[in-house]
Order: sequence, then C-alpha cells, then structure tokens
Amino acid sequence: MKTQILTIKTYDDHKLWRKLKAGDEKSFSLLFEKYYGDLINYGNSFSPFAEKVQDCVQDVFADIWLYRESLQEPNVVKAYLLSSVRKRIARLYERDHIFRKITTTDSIEFLFDFSIEYELIDDETTAERVLYLNKLLNDLPSRQKEALFLRYNQGLSIEQVAEMLDVNYQSANNLLYRGLLKLRKEWKGSFSILVLLSSGVL
Repeated sequence: MKTQILTIKTYDDHKLWRKLKAGDEKSFSLLFEKYYGDLINYGNSFSPFAEKVQDCVQDVFADIWLYRESLQEPNVVKAYLLSSVRKRIARLYERDHIFRKITTTDSIEFLFDFSIEYELIDDETTAERVLYLNKLLNDLPSRQKEALFLRYNQGLSIEQVAEMLDVNYQSANNLLYRGLLKLRKEWKGSFSILVLLSSGVL
C-alpha cells in the first residue's frame, strides 16, 4: 500500500489535468486518489460534519469531470483543489443558513489541530517540547493558523496562500510573519520551528 501511495504522489499534476480534460478517466482517478486525503483533512478544518465534507470534496471532483472541457489549467493544481473545497464549504454554510450571505470561509473558525506523530519521536524530552509547540500552534488566531498550515503543511507559496485566503500578498505575509513571531517568542526548543512545521511531525 505504501508503494502505491508513493507512486501516486509522483504523478505530474499538469499532465494528469491535461489528460483528464481530454476525457481520460484514469488520470482523473489518479488525481482524485492523490489529493483526496489532503482535501478531506482541509475540509474537516472548517466543519465538524465529516460526511458533509466528504460530499463537498466529491462534488468538487464531480464538477471538474463534468466541466473539464471548459476549465483552464491552474498554475498549481493542488492550490486550485484546496481553494475549490474551501469555496464549496462556504456555499454549504450559506445554503444551510448557518451564516447569512457567506461567500468565503473567513467567518468560519479554522478547526485544524496540529498533532504529533509520537512514533516519529523516540525521546521523551523532545516529545514534551514538541507537544508544547503543538499547543502554541493551536492557540494562534484562526487565520494565522490556517496560513501556516497552507504554507508549511501543504507547501503552498505565499502568493497561493494569499489567493486561498482572498487577501493580498502583503496581508498573507503578515499573517505568516505574526504567527511565526509568536511561536519563536514562546518556543524554547532546540529544533527549528520551520523544520517541524514542514516535516510532517506536526
């Protein structure tokens, strides 16, 4: 199973996108398998209703297949998919009248909890320090936490983070800077915060 996942991750997104636009079902399925887990995790960060999140993600892919011929090729396929899920969930909230006149998820709290993969840490002291960093991350304001998640956990550029959050480049940079500044101010560990954020340990 592990080998299969690694193989899927190596497929070029733009090649898959161009092939699915041409009607290739296998390429569509590979793109779905490659990002389904990431999109579900991101969607769950905005809604506690797992089944509705699954519906949103599946609806995004259904629309991609249905309207494939008219879709432009995105600069970054992953960013496009994440953004599409974000917008779909915003429409879900609006439809369910949880919020009025919601067109973005800005008013919805980012619920993602950074967590530690304990099996990756064999030192008790290190585990305690990373647990503390985990707490610091989850205590950040929602928008800062989401910006850090998109930048370091999902690997998006600052420009892409700005587009996802519907803000300009400077605002996205400020969110990241303030979040990291807060973490660095409180963090006393010997490990680099950026390394931990992007390593998958958190």
